[in-house]
Amino acid sequence: MLIKLLVALVIGGVCGFAANKLMKGKSDNIILNVILGLVGGIVGGFLGSLIGIGGGWVMSILLSIGGACLVVWLYRKFIK
Repeated sequence: MLIKLLVALVIGGVCGFAANKLMKGKSDNIILNVILGLVGGIVGGFLGSLIGIGGGWVMSILLSIGGACLVVWLYRKFIK
């Protein structure tokens, strides 16, 4: 279980970092990137399941990055 948590944190961090760079972010806050990446992974997975997209590591990572981009956009729009 600890391994799965660590993998989720690493993947969330990578997806949050990728979303931050794709959205031309200036923040290098690693903790914020991990949080937004994890939330984005949940959002991306949920939206992907709604429209019938999913399966495989590559698609999961792409959905997570897309969800993280959406979460980063929402964060910037409403928080900053």
